[in-house]
Amino acid sequence: MSILTEISEKLQAGKAKDIKVLVPQALEEGIEAKVILEEGLLAGMSVIGEKFKTNEVYVPEVLIAARAMKAGVDILKPHLVSENVQSAGKICIGTVKGDLHDIGKNIVKMMMEGKGIDVVDLGVDVSPEQFVAAAKNEGCQVICCSALLTTTMGVMKDVVDLCVAEGIRDKVKIMVGGAPITDAFCKSIGADAYTSDAASAADVAYEFCKAAQ
Repeated sequence: MSILTEISEKLQAGKAKDIKVLVPQALEEGIEAKVILEEGLLAGMSVIGEKFKTNEVYVPEVLIAARAMKAGVDILKPHLVSENVQSAGKICIGTVKGDLHDIGKNIVKMMMEGKGIDVVDLGVDVSPEQFVAAAKNEGCQVICCSALLTTTMGVMKDVVDLCVAEGIRDKVKIMVGGAPITDAFCKSIGADAYTSDAASAADVAYEFCKAAQ
C-alpha cells in the first residue's frame, strides 16, 4: 500500500495520531506537500463526503475525519506556503441573524475545507452587513447562509438584496441551506444555489470558486 493510500484510509478512520506520523514520513520520502494534500488528505475526505451523502457514515465519523484532516493540514501548511500552493477558493459561511443553530453549518464548513477551500466562519446570528463585509474584505467568491428556523429564512433575501445594493452581486455567488430551505425558496429570493446536504454544498461551492478564478 502506498503511503498516500494509507494517509487516505487513516483519515477516513479518523486516526489523527497516525496522520501525524504518516504526513511527516511522506514529506521525508520526498513527496510534495501538494500531492500529500490532494492524493492523501483530500482524497480521504472526499470518500467521507460521498459516504455521508449516502448515509454510510454519520456526523460523528465526519467530525473525527475532519479532525484528522486538520492535523495533517497543520503539518503541511508551512510546506504548502513554500510551494506556493493556491487554495481552491474562499467562501464565508454563517447562520443568519436571529438563528443560533450551528451544527449543520459546521459540517458544511468541514466538507468545504475537505475540498481545499478557505472558509471564513462568521459564526451564528450573522447580519446581512456582516456577510457582505466579510465577502468584500476577505475576497470571497461565495457567501453561504444557513438557517434552521422558518422565522429567520427571510434574512437570506436581505443578504441577496444587500449584495445588489453594495454592487458585489455579480462578483459573489450566494448559497443557502438548512432544514426549512428549499430550491424554490432559493430561486424566489434570487440566490444562486441550494443543496440538501453538506457534501453536495461543498461540491457546488468548489465549482463556483473554480469558475471565479
